[in-house]
Amino acid sequence: MSNLIDGKAISDQIKLEIAEEVKQILAKGGKQPHLAVIIVGHDGGSETYVAHKVKSCEQVGFKSTRIAFEDNITEAELLAEIQKLNNDTDIDGFIVQLPLPKHISEDKVIEAIDYKKDVDGFHPVNVGRMVIGLPCFVSATPSGIIELLKRYNIETKGKNCVVIGRSNIVGKPVASLMMQKAYPGDATVTVCHSRTQNLKEICLQADIIIAALGSPEFLKGDMVKEGAVIIDVGTTRVTSTETKSGFKLKGDVAFDEVAPKASYITPVPGGVGPMTIISLLRNTLLAAKKEIY
Repeated sequence: MSNLIDGKAISDQIKLEIAEEVKQILAKGGKQPHLAVIIVGHDGGSETYVAHKVKSCEQVGFKSTRIAFEDNITEAELLAEIQKLNNDTDIDGFIVQLPLPKHISEDKVIEAIDYKKDVDGFHPVNVGRMVIGLPCFVSATPSGIIELLKRYNIETKGKNCVVIGRSNIVGKPVASLMMQKAYPGDATVTVCHSRTQNLKEICLQADIIIAALGSPEFLKGDMVKEGAVIIDVGTTRVTSTETKSGFKLKGDVAFDEVAPKASYITPVPGGVGPMTIISLLRNTLLAAKKEIY
């Protein structure tokens, strides 16, 4: 049976480390790190995420500000609000919670954020700096995946890594990070997607598989070789009779089939998920320390 990669335990550990660092900054008369979150409208998922982010800020000793707008705010008004936060010297980093209402361009919003305050790591400058290996804010999920590999001392150098999914938020950046001259990194990376042929054969060559395509239980036992490391990024809500809510979170990996073959595997929930908030906190701390320039 494989070793479970416990994202919850690791995230709790890192929260303690960040809280300790904040204490030291304040003890030396430094400024309390300050994260702001803009939320537009009343999407249930977004409201839950934002509440979780605010609570996590409190746990590590950050100041946090939640700025809420109705979903009839115009694009121009939202861009003006972003400009205010760019100019507010007390705010170290901020995010605009996605998705946004249809009449607002997410690309315009992301590009309007000062990249030195872009703790979500979505701004093209941060993405570009990440690709060429300069200091930057790395987006949450890829950063969380890399941190899990590091904390479990999983060997990546020279390994075959297959990334399934090519999204701008996970697939592309994590592929980029896995081939950096660094640890974790130095892997030989193949990116597969909906147009890939011979996907099963490619996966069977993989030492590390990062499944990030948003298709429940897509990766089956017969697609994985013995001893592979499996990182499951998927979180799809499926109807279930087993839970009170009537829903269950399913990953992109058929866990019961794959786990017996894997050397390490992330569960869903409790694997990659808890790490995404950690990345946001770590980026905010970097912003507060002015370590991204």
